[in-house]
Amino acid sequence: MARGCALGPDGFLTAGRPAYLITGASGFLGRHILQSLRKNAPEARLLVLVRDAESWESQDWRQGLGEVEVVIGQLFPADSWRSDPRLAHLDGIFHLAAEVKHTRSDTGDMVRTNVEGTLSMVRLAAEKQCRLLFVSSSGTVSCSPRPGQGVGEDAPYREDVVGDWPYYASKIRAEKEARRLARESGVELVIFRPPVLLGPEDHRYRSTSNVLRVLRRRLPFIIHGGMHFVDVRDAADAMVRAMQHPNAQPVYHLAGTASTLDEFFRMVAERASLKPSWITLPGWLLRHAARLNEISGRRLHILPDPVVVEMAAHYWDLGSRHAEADLGYRSRPPEETIADTVAWMRSNHPDLKPPQEIYRASEKTA
Repeated sequence: MARGCALGPDGFLTAGRPAYLITGASGFLGRHILQSLRKNAPEARLLVLVRDAESWESQDWRQGLGEVEVVIGQLFPADSWRSDPRLAHLDGIFHLAAEVKHTRSDTGDMVRTNVEGTLSMVRLAAEKQCRLLFVSSSGTVSCSPRPGQGVGEDAPYREDVVGDWPYYASKIRAEKEARRLARESGVELVIFRPPVLLGPEDHRYRSTSNVLRVLRRRLPFIIHGGMHFVDVRDAADAMVRAMQHPNAQPVYHLAGTASTLDEFFRMVAERASLKPSWITLPGWLLRHAARLNEISGRRLHILPDPVVVEMAAHYWDLGSRHAEADLGYRSRPPEETIADTVAWMRSNHPDLKPPQEIYRASEKTA
């Protein structure tokens, strides 16, 4: 149980003034974790670890969060900030920060961030004697060349499939080493493995980039493969509930909507009132073309990285034995998630806004 907390009537933790540190707070999931904390733990002290205070302050969406305390520093080494007196008492750490690069080129910094950054947070949790919630990826266990049954929290790692994809390999290594260090240091570690996160307010347009391709009509071709997504709002609420739960499981999966790539993109096109225009190519042909393009120096920008093509040919079926019973987690209808994603992106992305809205925005900043 987190320090300074007591059980409320619903069996979850309550506290007069709990304190939570969030890494990756300026991202898509971080934004929704902060909003969920304000909703479900309104009295909590919220502290965010950011590399650049000016960049954090420039985020206009943060103004609706109330008071958020900013700690300046890197994930590792943490020596320059871990003794900050505001961190003297922590009830939990949400470790969301990660670097995502789906390529085999120049991945050293990504691997160090994802592995060493996670271990740094385990050490901080040991020092503060608090729970650590680490957001990993469903791809560590759920990736398969064929569709099948959703795998549960006890599924083995799929290093045989994803071992040559540096991002997922780094997440597997981070999970393994964090578990080992947590056991040695007595840290209560809770790992979440969500699939692709969709929903409104992806201000960096990264997690929702596949939706953006349809809206910008820049999806010329796909291959046979799978997609699995969940609403970021449901994911954030589940993570906050897990942090507050008196006896959280060591691993939670967040199952959402699994489909083929063609089915997914057709759902997006239908919600956006667009006609599907892509063609389905043989996977072997696109893999071969992507590899030749990489060898030639990426001359054809329309072709993705070979790793992206290899990933697209796989399926990401995921199940959960604990999330609904422990956390009250339910995935909302996929149509709602996609509709809200499309509506928000059309209202906010500069390439999708009506011309008059862009003109008004430029007037305000003039």
